[in-house]
Amino acid sequence: MPEIISDHRLLIKGSEPDDLVSQFAKDVREGLSSEPKWLHCRYFYDERGSQLFEEICELPEYYLTRTEQKILQKCAAEMVGCPKKEISLVELGSGSSRKTAFLLEALLERQGHVNYFPIDISKSMLVESSKRILNEYPNLRITGLVSEYEEGIRQIGNEVDGQKLVIFLGSNIGNFGPKEAVEFLNRIRSCLDADDRLLIGTDMEKDPAIIEPAYDDAQGVTAQFNLNILKRINDELGGSFDLEHFSHRSFYNSDESRIEMYICSNRDQAVTIAALNNTFRFVEGEMFHTENSYKFSAGLIDDLCRQSGFAVANCWQDDRRYFALNLLRPV
Repeated sequence: MPEIISDHRLLIKGSEPDDLVSQFAKDVREGLSSEPKWLHCRYFYDERGSQLFEEICELPEYYLTRTEQKILQKCAAEMVGCPKKEISLVELGSGSSRKTAFLLEALLERQGHVNYFPIDISKSMLVESSKRILNEYPNLRITGLVSEYEEGIRQIGNEVDGQKLVIFLGSNIGNFGPKEAVEFLNRIRSCLDADDRLLIGTDMEKDPAIIEPAYDDAQGVTAQFNLNILKRINDELGGSFDLEHFSHRSFYNSDESRIEMYICSNRDQAVTIAALNNTFRFVEGEMFHTENSYKFSAGLIDDLCRQSGFAVANCWQDDRRYFALNLLRPV
């Protein structure tokens, strides 16, 4: 894993894989050749997509970030507890790391200094956020990994002495289907010791009239975010998508307790992707899937834990019970 940046308080390791474009091409070919068509949400987060998601988090309709942040602000000291050993903080999908500040401050108050290990697939976001945080907290040391979640935590597990608090915020667990979520948690569990803890954010089931606007805001930022995957195909794979002829769609599937996001073709059209040496045809009204966001109940969280070797040690929610932060312990 090549080193990107190093000084006495910051070490960024890893790089975006050399075969990222070829894997992107492979996944786009598979998705657009399927019936129905689909594109994978992992490809939302190029530099522009990451910027758009940061904008989404500030939107009035997007209650998730604000609500989770308030819980962290109120309860971070309780979440980190009174450890007998020094705790290292590991974050999966760290992004801007802005919410993480509450946990960092609580740990700094407890133990004076903190080793923070953010893991993210976006090198630019990881470098930018790490430099900003270091300016704010002089007693912080950061070892960042440009990596997928499981590979990153596996590497960190070999480097960290003492107890780990692994955090997975933003209800990102909701992007996994039920079976995928259990498999993911099992893989994370295999990287943890008995005294480690996993803190997971979960968006809870509620009135769809509250959920749906969070994924289809009045300003159209979520629409730009969803359609940006087509622009990425144009930029990186030589696609000919005309974004004016596609639109964003999302709705809450109450039977599955999830938001479903799609891109809709607004007319009959053909799109050529040079890197694939292929043309894909779309009919008017055809929708192809890009993302799910599952919503949770306490019972569902217990079921996930039971199937993946965890138990809920504690849970914090806002007064409206819109969102929960769940502290899981290995069993």
